[in-house]
Amino acid sequence: MIDHISVGVTDLGRSARFYEQTLAPLGLARLVTRPGTVGFGKSYSEFWINLRSGMASVAPESGCHICLRAKSTSQVDAFHAAALGAGGSSDGAPGLRPHDRVKYYAAFIRDPDGNRVEAVTFPQD
Repeated sequence: MIDHISVGVTDLGRSARFYEQTLAPLGLARLVTRPGTVGFGKSYSEFWINLRSGMASVAPESGCHICLRAKSTSQVDAFHAAALGAGGSSDGAPGLRPHDRVKYYAAFIRDPDGNRVEAVTFPQD
């Protein structure tokens, strides 16, 4: 249903480096660099960052987050660790999340601008 997403960032260079490291464990790489925008993906750009130099930091209570699918719990763990190593912050450590319909394993991070990004997988064990 969704073809691609984009988030605003205040420093394109810093955010490009952050997302290169953070998205690599999920198999996404920088595919496009244009003035004011960078696209990441596997075969086409699915995740974009766009320069919004006057943007205020995203409020923790904004309610908005982006969730990316991981193939395994180890990818979720690596995504979280990479984000922290690249200057992001944890907004939920990797682990199983209780839910009444399905069992899922996820981690939540915030990028340097406060954008909330999750990696999720659905273990079969």
